[in-house]
Amino acid sequence: MSLAHVLLTSLLEQPATGFELARRFDKAIGQFWQATHQQIYRELARMEAAGWIAAAPRVGSGRSRKRSYGVLPAGREELLRWAGEEAPLQALRDELMVRLRAEAIAGPLGLEREIARHMALHRDKLRAYRAIEAEDFAPGRVLSRKARVMHLILKAGIRYEESWIAWSAEALAELAALAEGGEGGVQPPRRSSR
Repeated sequence: MSLAHVLLTSLLEQPATGFELARRFDKAIGQFWQATHQQIYRELARMEAAGWIAAAPRVGSGRSRKRSYGVLPAGREELLRWAGEEAPLQALRDELMVRLRAEAIAGPLGLEREIARHMALHRDKLRAYRAIEAEDFAPGRVLSRKARVMHLILKAGIRYEESWIAWSAEALAELAALAEGGEGGVQPPRRSSR
């Protein structure tokens, strides 16, 4: 997936200026795709050059004139082409996992505080997601197709955060057991050096 496809999706939902798109990223899209304001503006210029989007007549006057972008037929076709492709499985790339590997090799390194901090951050995000769910997707509320699909996205975020919280609790318990001398357990099989 590229930033262009994220922006096309957002612009199909509602035409916007670069500033408005950046704010959408900060509030909603940023939960599952990160981009700086500078990256957004650069990508908008590329998409316009490719004929996927067009700027509407400038709004306002003077220096504060802003360009509002809308999706052209070629941009819609590109989004449909991309959506029809198989999505690759994303590899886990997490610095905390590398630190935990260092804990296994050279430890103990005192990672409990960092794991607890991550756990607290995931709890905060989970609380935020549940507040959104309570406000936007209350039980018994009749939801449009769009709202139901958006709820699926939110549920994925909720489950992701719940999973991290559960894993963090397990990791903290395991490290506490090891600190108390619980070195036992099943040893993983050794890999051959062939």
